[in-house]
Amino acid sequence: KTRLAAVPFTVIYIVGGELMAKRKSSRGDGSIHKRKDGRWEGRYVIGRNEKGLPKTKNVLAKTKRECEEKLKALRDSIRGAEPERPKADMTFGAWMDRWYQTECKPAIRPKTQADYENRIYQHIIPELGHIPLAKLTPGDLQQFYTRLKQRGRLLRTEEYGPGLSDRMVKSCHVTCRVALDRAAAQGLILKNPALACKAPTTHPKEMQVLTQEEMQRLLIQAKENDCYELLLLELSTGLRRGELLALRWDDLDFQTGALRVERQVQRVKGSLAVTQPKTKSSSRSIILPAPILEILKNHRQGINSPWMFPSPRKENSPLDPAAVRKKLAIVPARAGCKHVRFHDLRHTFATNALEHGMDIKTLSTVIGHVSSATTLNVYAHVTDEMRQSAAAKIDRAIAKVEPQQESAIPKKPARSTFQAVKGKYRKPGMGCVTQISDHLWEGRYSPKVNGKRMARNIYAPTEAECEEKLAQLIAEMKEEIADLRAQEKAG
Repeated sequence: KTRLAAVPFTVIYIVGGELMAKRKSSRGDGSIHKRKDGRWEGRYVIGRNEKGLPKTKNVLAKTKRECEEKLKALRDSIRGAEPERPKADMTFGAWMDRWYQTECKPAIRPKTQADYENRIYQHIIPELGHIPLAKLTPGDLQQFYTRLKQRGRLLRTEEYGPGLSDRMVKSCHVTCRVALDRAAAQGLILKNPALACKAPTTHPKEMQVLTQEEMQRLLIQAKENDCYELLLLELSTGLRRGELLALRWDDLDFQTGALRVERQVQRVKGSLAVTQPKTKSSSRSIILPAPILEILKNHRQGINSPWMFPSPRKENSPLDPAAVRKKLAIVPARAGCKHVRFHDLRHTFATNALEHGMDIKTLSTVIGHVSSATTLNVYAHVTDEMRQSAAAKIDRAIAKVEPQQESAIPKKPARSTFQAVKGKYRKPGMGCVTQISDHLWEGRYSPKVNGKRMARNIYAPTEAECEEKLAQLIAEMKEEIADLRAQEKAG
């Protein structure tokens, strides 16, 4: 018998009658395992995402020895490219910039990048960037949130006021908290000061749901305002605005009625960008009914573009989301409907689908939610009515008891007799007035001066006040333009 001596950090095993020792790989050198297909796979952790989950790279090989060699080469290349460890005396602003550029930005989409950069470089760093990271206190952060709420707005203060919204302040708080979590994980600070702060409580905006009569009037008026097909398809599918505007004719199979949702249109830093959908579940296929297909066939005959809803101004470009918002500020008002945002049309579709018997799982797939739980949370009020309706049916069928309330399932509405309101065309040089929300109107005057568009806006809480401000703006701009032309002649 051979006595085996204990060897620290070593595994002893016998191969072919000989004692062999294999030293365990040290922590952080990666891992190797054999796959089901017979190949060997090596994995190495290259960092962590903003949620703290590991990000890895892998190598594949036919033999274990070859896999070890490839993993070592990968490890050496990554370690050689690793940035210098942050200094202990760095400022909060330097850490925010480093965290965003190296850990956060590579993992998020362009639109989300623009939102992060606005918070970090327009608000957080200018206010708190000079404070040493190790000396940042909960009081510094709490006072920062208070200043944002009171006078943090940098643009468009005339129409929205000097302070930022609760949602924006909370977003700044979340950004600081996540960045400081990573600083604590790397040993730069002992404790995250943001954990002791209280951010504003945000309340989601109440969704508006159109009735059957309102939907009929909306679509009748939409024909007069050249957006009938767009609003009809939205009320029939519940697509997000960016998904709807990114549809191409190649996405629709007129034989089967299958409509593929594969992209979205967003405005990023002042220009339109066509990107991937919001989540993996947002890439989906929807079956359109035959009447909708027939309407889209007729709509296609007048469209000379690969986009289903092209821009009237730019060739080979989708319609701008801002143009849809302006349309939706006019059409419901003329149709006698409540003021709705585009997302309210999506909410209207989902509510109607549930009320007419569509199950939660199917609806979640159709509207592109990540899980059915999200759909249940958003439309809990509708499912309550469905449960009451189901209970009434059970009482009627089994207990032979007539329910006290009528069934919640809506009846087919009568055909609306509404007549579309003809548009009021403003005379040239009078500008335009648009309703932005229930309590905000926008006036715009954009004359051409020397071949270039000179546009200015004003805002007011009522239409009448907006018209007065717009008339004053036009008079001032006309005087300014006359002075410019006089100066040019004199020059």
